[in-house]
Amino acid sequence: MRLIISFFFLLLMLCSGAAQTNGELTEEKYLELQDKIRFSVNGDNDEGLGYVNQMLKSKDNIHKAFAYGAGSYLYQLKGDADKSEKMYAEAIKHLDKIPESNEKTKLQAYLCNYRGLTYWKRSNYGKALGSYQEGVKLSTKIGDVVQIVKFKANIALLNESVGNYQLSIKILKQNEAFLDKNESLYEKDQFQNSKSNTYTNLGNSYEGYYSKNREKTYLLDSAEYYYKKSVAYSDKFIDNKTTAKLSLGNIYVFKKDFTNAEKIYYDISFYAKQVDNESLYQVACFNLGDLYYSIKKYDRALIFLKKVDSISQKNKTVDISFFRSNYIQAKIYSIKNEPELAYKHSKLYLDSYEKYEGNLRDEALEVNYKLGTADLSGEMLSVQEKYKYEVFWNKALKIFYVILVVGIVFFLIKNIRDKNKAQKKMNALIEEFKANLERKELEKTETEQVAAEAIVTEIPEVEDVALKKENANLSIDEAKENKIVEKLLLLEEKLEYLNADFTLSYAAKKIKTNTTYLSYVVNKRFGKSFSEYSNELKINYVINQMITNHLYRKYSTQAIAESVGFKNAVSFAKSFRKRTGVSPAQFANNI
Repeated sequence: MRLIISFFFLLLMLCSGAAQTNGELTEEKYLELQDKIRFSVNGDNDEGLGYVNQMLKSKDNIHKAFAYGAGSYLYQLKGDADKSEKMYAEAIKHLDKIPESNEKTKLQAYLCNYRGLTYWKRSNYGKALGSYQEGVKLSTKIGDVVQIVKFKANIALLNESVGNYQLSIKILKQNEAFLDKNESLYEKDQFQNSKSNTYTNLGNSYEGYYSKNREKTYLLDSAEYYYKKSVAYSDKFIDNKTTAKLSLGNIYVFKKDFTNAEKIYYDISFYAKQVDNESLYQVACFNLGDLYYSIKKYDRALIFLKKVDSISQKNKTVDISFFRSNYIQAKIYSIKNEPELAYKHSKLYLDSYEKYEGNLRDEALEVNYKLGTADLSGEMLSVQEKYKYEVFWNKALKIFYVILVVGIVFFLIKNIRDKNKAQKKMNALIEEFKANLERKELEKTETEQVAAEAIVTEIPEVEDVALKKENANLSIDEAKENKIVEKLLLLEEKLEYLNADFTLSYAAKKIKTNTTYLSYVVNKRFGKSFSEYSNELKINYVINQMITNHLYRKYSTQAIAESVGFKNAVSFAKSFRKRTGVSPAQFANNI
């Protein structure tokens, strides 16, 4: 009997394995791939298409329909409209093969959502709205609360895009009440994320409403209120938090609270650099440029606006930040009375605006956009007309000066030839003398520096060298490694590394391990010695303080060195230059 039971158990396992290899996908795996595809929409689209291909191996029409629908939107995000259309057509084919049921209706609603997003990406807002409205009907039919909230949020955003701010606000507030009423249907994180998105969208709508009604300043208070609520609900959602903070910075600019706005924009630009998010960095740079233009710090504004142009030109993209950047630069150069540059940037603005305008033609968004920017276009045309002839005469005058200089040089060259020879000989002697003095001074400086460095050499570096040799053959289990890293990160959070006594032995004692294990884990997990790791933490702390605290930038190098636990300014400056390529003072001056 036992033998028979074992045989049937083995047979069931073999059948299950065969089903997997023959293309069947478990419901658990299907839902897992769904989540991965959704997350990839705001991240790595190619990775998302990889998950789509995994789902397409299934023989289930539901799985295939969802995969093709999601793939349609992912290909649109990559700019491949033809592939997007083919994928969506396949999704509909597989949807039609599914018998009528609540599951089919739910899947059809998902496809409406992806179709709406695809149309939105193509700037076809009318068709996008139609897809969302159809999605609401389908989701209401089966009582899918989560999907209803998503559709209504997208409808609100479309209304915001075409300038229907009051309607957008009304829909979003209804959504907020609907969310609260149905909180029990959500997981905690899912509910927090939905609330965060709703508050950000409400802030956007109030901000947009204010941009069309500048006399209604109370709208800014409403926008600020909702952006702050979004930040409060976004602790676990860094993208949501970044978007809300960026928008909050814009509100501070409107309110002329430039100090808080500047801090937010710098925080976001620093974060964008850390995570290598180029588009976010471009937005932060534009906002900083716009802010400095508003407070008449024109040279500083130009630094950030040129970064915006550089990113756009590198990626060959024409977007709103690019032509707005050129608009502000044209204004600045006009104020600085530099006609050639004012003319150049006004032309770039007008050319890029035409391209951007072409992408929005025949859409309601185009009409609203023109209402908001027609005055800017007229201003740029007047700048271009004002300087057109002045630029021409400036160029002609430069050519005249060149010809005049060449003529003078030609007629005088014979008379000054001997004098030039004598001058060259004298200059050569002077240069040689200067070079000797500089060489001596350099040798003296290098001698002093070597001596200073010899004095300040950290003992832990010697210890690290010895420990590196030990680490070559050392091995500890992963659980113990993880525990050491966890405790080390706690020390980081407490800023223990700012202590002048933060050495390998000090940290090992705090963590309750030995120096050999700690050195091994730091080398393995961070790819550096303990002293390098410690110094990098200190320097990163200084960089962050310099960026965020204007008072910190005024401290002497010695004071900064002491504040982060370096024993003297020489070793600190050396570590800082190694990390940044410039001295602390140069870094502070360039912020």
